[in-house]
Amino acid sequence: MAIRISTIRRSVLAAALFTVIAPAFADDTTTNLDSVVVTATRTEQTQDQTLSAITVIDRADIERLQPSSLADLLRGTPGMQIANNGGPGKATSAFLRGTESDHVLVMIDGIKIGSATLGTAALQDIPVDQIERIEIVRGPFSSLYGSEAIGGVIQIFTRRPEGAFVPSFSLGVGSYSTLNGSAGFAGKSGNGWYSVEVSHDQTHGINSCRVGAAEVGAACFADQPDKDGYRNTSATVQGGYKFDDQWDADVRLFRAEGHNYYDGTYTDSDESATQVVGGSVHYRPADNVKLTLNAGTSGDFSKDFYQGDYVDRFDTHRDVASLQADIGFWGGLLSTGFDWQRDHVESTTEYVNALTDIPVDSRINRGVFAQWQQTFGSQSVQASVRHDDNSQFGSKNTGSLLWGWDFTQTLRLTASYGTAFKAPTFNDLYYPYYGNPDLKPERSKNFELGLRGTYGWGYWSLNAFQNKVTDLITYDAATQAPGNVDEARIRGAEAVVSTKVVGWQVTGTATWLDPIDQSAAYKGNLLPRRARDTANIDIDRNFGDFSVGGTWFYSGRRYDDLANTHPLGAYAIADLRVAYALTKDLKLQLALNNAFDKNYETAWYYNQPGRNYMLTLRYQPAQ
Repeated sequence: MAIRISTIRRSVLAAALFTVIAPAFADDTTTNLDSVVVTATRTEQTQDQTLSAITVIDRADIERLQPSSLADLLRGTPGMQIANNGGPGKATSAFLRGTESDHVLVMIDGIKIGSATLGTAALQDIPVDQIERIEIVRGPFSSLYGSEAIGGVIQIFTRRPEGAFVPSFSLGVGSYSTLNGSAGFAGKSGNGWYSVEVSHDQTHGINSCRVGAAEVGAACFADQPDKDGYRNTSATVQGGYKFDDQWDADVRLFRAEGHNYYDGTYTDSDESATQVVGGSVHYRPADNVKLTLNAGTSGDFSKDFYQGDYVDRFDTHRDVASLQADIGFWGGLLSTGFDWQRDHVESTTEYVNALTDIPVDSRINRGVFAQWQQTFGSQSVQASVRHDDNSQFGSKNTGSLLWGWDFTQTLRLTASYGTAFKAPTFNDLYYPYYGNPDLKPERSKNFELGLRGTYGWGYWSLNAFQNKVTDLITYDAATQAPGNVDEARIRGAEAVVSTKVVGWQVTGTATWLDPIDQSAAYKGNLLPRRARDTANIDIDRNFGDFSVGGTWFYSGRRYDDLANTHPLGAYAIADLRVAYALTKDLKLQLALNNAFDKNYETAWYYNQPGRNYMLTLRYQPAQ
């Protein structure tokens, strides 16, 4: 695997130096990597058992970090880069390991979400108050999940009960006339459990688009120096019941509604909603056999307005169902199953196949998969294969092989190879005067090497990878339509270190990327909105009832376009936070974001918030 040598040398040196010096300064603390995760294998395993690169953010992390949005929470994770079009509620894209923003699969409680027309999920509309845990798995996972998982998978789990009856609420006030609040209750009764959570956020926001955009033809193409506000109302209702030792079931509903104002010449506001309705049934006929039926539907709804007048509507529905069997034998675990998915579009814009002149508003995908996991002494293997059959583009086969070797009690070496694909969107295929119905799926091949160590003082990890993506879909000037004309080669390395230093909990991440466009027109250029270097440091400490912390984030220079003519400068921002426990159940939190009032952009000519604060009163009974 031809990874850039300078990148590897820097990564290995950083990790090796920390493994040497950290024990000298660290407290005697035990790293907690025994939390159960499911995204990496579609089965339950502890985080330290996984063979893939994974990051877990739990509720305690969320409350400690005090993020103002989901994008802020994801920003500091390894391999992640975020682009935002002008502040709270504005379109937000996540680029994982240098792949495209639509190359990451996003799920809520096991149900795929996202727009079938745009191909991305509305991350800006998912409030952190509804989130219990996030699992981020990096690498190709189409062999388990099908389309979109070229860069990885982000799975969001909503709030769950921790006791017999647990009420909670929060109330916050901050800069830009920001107000937010949440309330809920959750509990367990006998063999059942339930959870209800509602939240509301509103802000006057900032001027989303920098003045001058109209003159240079950038961003919103308009000069409208005003406040572009946003408000969001969301709710989660869910529950489950264990009938006996063999049968249990659960149901869940999540809905987030946003109303967003922005600058523009065709539309300048929208009403949007992300919705998930689903349920699952589990059956365990034997100790080594488990059957899971999971079904549901997700929706991405959007209405656009201009100066208060209705313009258009784009609603997409995704109905899904899966049946999975997990069977243990010969010391290993076989997982096999069938996934069914139907995407449906309802819009004021008619989607028509340009070749047949027939309207197309739905498609069906059927996928079958199998996975084998086994440990042989100090070595572990995870192998998976999948076949997808899509009513639009035919069939696609993917596979992956992961291997791990615990060559000491504290060190694990991993290696993997995997293929993945991304299906073309309805916009790519059928948008009027643009779509190309002959498009093929985008494809990728990924190689990866990893090394990680777990000690009493903490842990560290280093992963190096190369991802070759072909048949990328972009506008082809020769045909005046989108085509499979681009390809990219992405090399990179990620380093993570977590430890305690004289009482301070410190976690640092760094990512080095070489995301190169290899298309004929822009060969050798950097892929848009991807920096070569990013880094993040979180540091926190408790002093009895008082806690303090801070986050430092750095992003290197990027470009906003394929031609690399519109640079986005490097920047570093610092967030500060304090919290005080008024009682064992009541806490007062204060976050100062962008403390040094750094002026920066993550998308060309789109503003980002300056120095701002958030004061929050939070009630959560101690368990």
